[in-house]
Amino acid sequence: MDFQPRIIAWELTKRCNLFCAHCRAWADDRQWQGELKTEECKAFIDDLKTFERPPMLILTGGEPQMRPDFYEIAAYAKDKGIRTVLATNGLGLTCPDVEKIKGLEIPRVSISIDFPTQEEHDRFRGMAGAYRLAMQGIGNLKEAGVGFQVNTTVTKMNRDKLPAIRRLVEGLGAEAWHVFLLVPTGRGEDLVEVALTPEEYEETLNWLYEVHRDSHLMIKATDAPHYYRILRQRAKADGVQLKAERHGMNSLTRGCLGGLTFYFVSATGNVQICGYLPVAASNIRREPFSYIWANSEMFLKLRDFSNLEGRCGRCEFVNVCGGCRARAYAMTGSYLGEEPFCTFQPTRQG
Repeated sequence: MDFQPRIIAWELTKRCNLFCAHCRAWADDRQWQGELKTEECKAFIDDLKTFERPPMLILTGGEPQMRPDFYEIAAYAKDKGIRTVLATNGLGLTCPDVEKIKGLEIPRVSISIDFPTQEEHDRFRGMAGAYRLAMQGIGNLKEAGVGFQVNTTVTKMNRDKLPAIRRLVEGLGAEAWHVFLLVPTGRGEDLVEVALTPEEYEETLNWLYEVHRDSHLMIKATDAPHYYRILRQRAKADGVQLKAERHGMNSLTRGCLGGLTFYFVSATGNVQICGYLPVAASNIRREPFSYIWANSEMFLKLRDFSNLEGRCGRCEFVNVCGGCRARAYAMTGSYLGEEPFCTFQPTRQG
């Protein structure tokens, strides 16, 4: 497997105008201390240009648009030839802002919609009017011809509403629907009681597979690496050939790519497997990302799949799944531990 970095989720700030129940970053509407300065952000972008094929940046937060120099940083990335996409709650997608985003040639914006009704979504997101403003933002993106996707985090609170959310997403004309399975970290620790059971998890992922039979949407299960085990099991049983682009994948290689081809850089410069696993391999203030990527002990361990523990280490699907390293850490204390929400029993012993 080629371990060149392909995607980096970059948390530009922890500041946010919402107070979401599941937020991994504990984000809220205050000025956080120690965040990367503008010139440090530009130096990080410069370092990415040293890669033969620079990775794509997901500009995220918190709410990235709340950072005063957001457009300056995004413009610098564009000028350096770095591909960027934007992950936002949608509240700042006014017509003038959308025109700026279009001018930056950001091809896709993701907006989170977790419930099909305003009241439920607003309660989960911690602000009255969040749903209405997100929908207005989506309308502005459509009017400007900027592509968008919808992200949904799944818990017991909305699992039975997924068909309604799917209809909403299709009706909005989204390019993709990314379905996130809750990782109990950050404020999400308080949602453990409404996290799906392993059995519900499996049922939900099988339902997502079946949605492809009659939907034009690109659907991607996120924080759910064993979806890619289910893909292969169900496709084999159905006698169909998998198409990567149909299932929201660039390759049919592996579910969890954290530390392999996907990385996370925090607002203070920590380099992590992903945003849900709060363990830093290093910090870009001490060492360039390119050096950390090549030399981090954490990343080197993850790239040797024989280091995985428990059922993940014995699993015949380790090359296509790998288990969620963040969920393993949250539930077992080890990022190499077995995926606790997986029901599959490997046939290999050892």
